[in-house]
Amino acid sequence: MKILVTGGGGFIGSHLCKALLDEDNDVVCVDNFATGSKSNTIELLKNSRFSLIEHDVTRPLTDISPFERLYHLASPASPNHHSPISYHALALETMLVNTQGTLNLLRLAQKNSARFLFSSTSEVYGDPLVNPQPESYQGNVSTTGPRSVYDEAKRFGETLISYFVREKNLDARIARIFNTYGPQMHPEDMRMVESFILSALKNEPLNVFGDGLQTRSLCYVSDTVTGLMKLMEYGDGKGAVVNIGSEEEHTVNEFAEMIIKLCNSKSQISHTEKLPQDDPKKRRADITKARKLLAWSPTVSLEKGLMNTIEYIKSL
Repeated sequence: MKILVTGGGGFIGSHLCKALLDEDNDVVCVDNFATGSKSNTIELLKNSRFSLIEHDVTRPLTDISPFERLYHLASPASPNHHSPISYHALALETMLVNTQGTLNLLRLAQKNSARFLFSSTSEVYGDPLVNPQPESYQGNVSTTGPRSVYDEAKRFGETLISYFVREKNLDARIARIFNTYGPQMHPEDMRMVESFILSALKNEPLNVFGDGLQTRSLCYVSDTVTGLMKLMEYGDGKGAVVNIGSEEEHTVNEFAEMIIKLCNSKSQISHTEKLPQDDPKKRRADITKARKLLAWSPTVSLEKGLMNTIEYIKSL
């Protein structure tokens, strides 16, 4: 099968490309490397069934041979607010790739009669008033706050896809990806897990926003990728919206304590700043639907996943 993966040079995208290659597919990675890394594609390029197109999908992709599947993962994510490549720095790019870019790719999928999967996000739920968050929850999202450039762009991307399913009869699916971690996270993103690990390895304080009682549920990258592939290949998945994430919820303080322990670190937890505006207080996936439709749930334990990630960051 020939498969396009936009954002294939990114963290999740590069793992997805490898998994697809391992199943003997022909994989075309499309990335402009605004936040992805060419280093993530070095090993992939050794496979003759992998090819790379450096392109910004906010412009139509032309001269592409027919394909059967399109995974749309291209987008800056929403890392720590102080990251040099945060969605503040790439705000317009984030909005455009999830709207104009999504529209271009939907048209391309329609032209090729290809199945389409959109990588949406748990951020569409905003700062939720229900916990865990099921797919039926419509969210508590600011349209004007600093996070809205990501949250609302993903929400409108979902609207575009739903329109193409209803009006254009396109076979498209939406994966709402919750917090994912693992090897190949960008070292400068400074997401929670890698930020904590980097500090712990240096025996430096682990900086936690607010009181650290806000919660997250972390899914290891291989589990996330398996969920995406199962959703794409689910036979009756046209128009489906499915959470891909973990039900195991911990406070940020608890994650910090785990990482200090696993790193054999002398670090302490430091509560130095208030929560960023609109930062969600709760984040936990309701994966009842994924279990029922896809027979999917995470299999990698939190300890195992964190140790893999620690070893990867050590290797850098």
